[in-house]
Amino acid sequence: MRWAVVGATGLIGRRLCRHLAAAGHDVAAVSRAGTPVDGAAVAVRWDPAAGGLDPAGVADRDVVVNLAGAGIGDARWTDGRKREIVESRRAATRGIVEALRADGAPRVLVSASAVGFYGTGERECTEATPPGDDFLAATCGAWEREALAARAHGVRVVLTRFGIVLDAHGGALAKQLTPFRLGFGGPLGGGRQWVSWVHIDDAVRLIERAGADPSIEGPVNVVAPRPVRQREFARALGAALHRPALVPTPGAALRLTMGEMATLALHGQRVTPAVALAAGFGYLHPDVDEALRDLLR
Repeated sequence: MRWAVVGATGLIGRRLCRHLAAAGHDVAAVSRAGTPVDGAAVAVRWDPAAGGLDPAGVADRDVVVNLAGAGIGDARWTDGRKREIVESRRAATRGIVEALRADGAPRVLVSASAVGFYGTGERECTEATPPGDDFLAATCGAWEREALAARAHGVRVVLTRFGIVLDAHGGALAKQLTPFRLGFGGPLGGGRQWVSWVHIDDAVRLIERAGADPSIEGPVNVVAPRPVRQREFARALGAALHRPALVPTPGAALRLTMGEMATLALHGQRVTPAVALAAGFGYLHPDVDEALRDLLR
């Protein structure tokens, strides 16, 4: 199959391009700078802030994967940053949908979202669970509505609601490694909040499956089958590094240093991948202890 990956230079995008190429797919990497990416045969430059995506960027592509958007955890959530988080996602997705409309060939759009769609709390969430009512839920809802507009043009739309994607080289896991390696790791806040996680290899495999399988449409939770409490995640991370996990980071300290963005660390979602399991998707790393050992070996 012929794939275009928009946002190809990010953590998931780079791994996805390599995975797709290794599986025999033809890959075009779309990014603001048009940076060549391992595994991609073609590099396409597109800055969503500068205008719509040239339809040539997605021409003859069977699947377009949308991973574009300002990083959720890259900077404090000032009012301006929150607008950027929302509008960067809406603008990029709108540009992709318009390019698909102009190109005119029915195909597949696999568009990123997040488990933040469900809000936070104790309830177990599947793809059928209604949205929450906080900032992240509103962001995901606006993002998904832009993607769903492609259905009017004959496009099959899959909404990949990502949990915490684990990779030792970036993202949330990489930020925790130094304190744990120094022996100062432990739970964040009270440690009871849920962590809905997924190994990056399973994340990219599920994206590939969603793009290739015509029976999959709508929201897909990209998480492992067994979410864990944050204190259990900290224990597993310490064990994988052969370090203790006894020094908690107080919630007040996180709020002081991160502001409203501390929500990402102190509140979570208990999410299960009902659609993936119903489709018979086989996880390589369903257990958090094994997944962390694999990533950190």
